[in-house]
Amino acid sequence: MCCLLACSAVVGPRLVFLLVWIFGDRVTVAFAADPFDGLFWWPLLGLFFAPWTSLMYVLVYAPIGGVSGFGVFLVGLGILADLGSYAGGLRSADYR
Repeated sequence: MCCLLACSAVVGPRLVFLLVWIFGDRVTVAFAADPFDGLFWWPLLGLFFAPWTSLMYVLVYAPIGGVSGFGVFLVGLGILADLGSYAGGLRSADYR
């Protein structure tokens, strides 16, 4: 049961982000204001390396105001979730 929960925590945000990207335009709208105009690369990097942060950013992004108010808090929680997942993986690794 624990392994199933861990697998769903790893695959879950990536799957939701991918579904939002394929079946909607929120990812395109959220990353279109990017000054680097890397419309494809930034979401793809977020999908692999920071899925919780990317998902929260896409969900709270508003086309007129960007990310503001409570949305900043939710993106911060996404950052903490990504850092926690990496730190948890490093902690469980056995380097003996």
